[in-house]
This record gives sequence, structure tokens and C-alpha cells, in this order.
Amino acid sequence: MSDEIHLHHVTPQCVVALTWVMKDTLGEELDLLDEPAEFLVGGNDLLAKIDESLIGKVVNEIVELHLEPQDAFGDYIDQLVYIAPRDKFPEQLEEGMLFEGLPPGCNPDAPKDVFFHVTDVYPDHVVLDGNHPLAGMALRLRIKINEIREATIKEIGKGSAGIGFFKMEARHEHDHAPHHDHKHLH
Repeated sequence: MSDEIHLHHVTPQCVVALTWVMKDTLGEELDLLDEPAEFLVGGNDLLAKIDESLIGKVVNEIVELHLEPQDAFGDYIDQLVYIAPRDKFPEQLEEGMLFEGLPPGCNPDAPKDVFFHVTDVYPDHVVLDGNHPLAGMALRLRIKINEIREATIKEIGKGSAGIGFFKMEARHEHDHAPHHDHKHLH
């Protein structure tokens, strides 16, 4: 848009268009974002360590990060794995599907605000995991800043430029937006 104000460097609460490669510590590619996507710096779109690393950077700059689990998607919590009766789920059920909380009639002690992903489907039961698929993993990121612009009042108020890739985190208190334009682990 012609009314966008482009900035020279990343500031708190600006919007950055990023591309990246995310790998585990063994060098296996976990995520590739090869078309620029916009994220609000200082909002809810990125992990805190990524926000911090971008401040002061300029267009076309490359940022390389190593994130330990506590700075990424948290430690893996065994207590967030549940087995539930198969008949409590839709007929069309497959591994990788997400559910916010467990269906009624399942474990009443399960957290209600957690996104559970289906890890296994058996004839009589389903295994659900409330951990982010990358929980417990240290990550290496190579991020390129493709564009920097001023955030709109709406984006600042919402705390997001709309992507939210990093927000199905260990606490799962945010919406997961699976409609972004890149492939990823889950």
C-alpha cells in the first residue's frame, strides 16, 4: 500500500516481513518460510528472544539464533499426554488434528485451554498430546528481514499482524493459525 510507512530499522511494535529456516541442533530442517510473512515485533506473533534479536536490525539483515527449549516452545511435559475413548471423537479423525481441550466425557482434569494434537488413533482409544510438537527441542533459526514498516493501530491493539505461528506454545493460551503459507512440522 502506498500509505504504509517503511522504517529503516526494527523498532518495538513495528511489522517485519520475515523469511527463515528453522533447524534442530542436528541440522534437520523443521520449518521453512521461504515467502515473506508479516509479524508484529513486540506483540504476540514471535517468541520473546526473536523479538529481542530483531530490534535495531535493518532490511536484508540475517539474524542467526540458537534457542534453548525454555526460550522456544518449553520443556516437554509428560502430564500433557492423555488417552481418550475413540468414540468421543468425530468419525473422520487423523493424526495431527488439533482440539482445544478434550471432548466432554474424557478426563475432566485435563486443561481446557490447551490445544491437543492427535498423535495416535487406535480402534478403541486416541492419544492426544498438549505439548507443542517442538516442545523440549533446542532450535536454530536463520531469519532474514525482508521489509520493515510501521504497525497500524489495529495491529498494535490486536498484538498481531495476523500470522501467530509461534503461539501454539507450551501454555497454549493463544489461537493457532494453520493457514499461513509455509510447511511446518504439525
